Amino acid sequence: MGVLKKFEQRLEGLVNGTFAKVFKSEVQPVEIAGALQRECDNNATIWNRERTVVPNDFIVELSAPDYERLSPYSGQLGDELSAMVREYAKQQRYTFMGPIKVHLEKADDLDTGLYRVRSRTLASSTSQSPASQAHPPASPAIHAPAAGHGGPQPPAGAPPMPPTPPPGGRAAPRPPQAGPPGASPLPGAQTRRWIEINGTRHQISRPTLVLGRSTEADVRIDDPGVSRRHCEIRTGTPSTIQDLGSTNGIVVDGQHTTRATLRDGSRIVVGNTTIVYRQAEG
Repeated sequence: MGVLKKFEQRLEGLVNGTFAKVFKSEVQPVEIAGALQRECDNNATIWNRERTVVPNDFIVELSAPDYERLSPYSGQLGDELSAMVREYAKQQRYTFMGPIKVHLEKADDLDTGLYRVRSRTLASSTSQSPASQAHPPASPAIHAPAAGHGGPQPPAGAPPMPPTPPPGGRAAPRPPQAGPPGASPLPGAQTRRWIEINGTRHQISRPTLVLGRSTEADVRIDDPGVSRRHCEIRTGTPSTIQDLGSTNGIVVDGQHTTRATLRDGSRIVVGNTTIVYRQAEG
């Protein structure tokens, strides 16, 4: 079972109680959970073959109305979001410099329903590394969920972290990219494209790939929130995704949209299903 699905199931009991009034409108906690996963992926730093460090301190910026409505519940939801990040890191073999924390902040420049996610790596001991870094904010996204404080430690059995990282820049853990997002492929190189849904890989071997609940779709998604012909991936330089008039729309890298450019690692949410788009040269 995927990490996001477990997160949703844990929230079901809370939605019937404390969060019933909070989450009945536009707020979707699973979207912010997906954004936190993407923040880890995008800011993973490879220290050596056995150690990939990801941020452990997350800041979720909300519009003033969303902040006022959600801040009283930030503690409980923050605990669930922190647990989700810890589970995802264990699944991806990521490690942390210190405890996982999710902070909720108000941003006056955001409209209701929009959010931003920022992250940084903070050491847990008094020898906090000066190399701890704050990452730039992601694009605003529809459906602003809440976040709060959590304090779980790094996964059990994680190796101790060295005081400073070895030389070298930040890199995404897998799969490797041949160049920066959006760059043209090298002459003679072939681009392999695929999507990952709940741990299953689906190769993209044609110019278009239709995703939906219908058995006639190229990739069938068994999800009541997905339309029969929900969306279509179109390969190219760059590849794109297009909504096909679905009922619930698509969310790409945290933003509700009808059409978007895809890059390696882009996260697509349709209904309650998260799809990861991958591409690599060679």
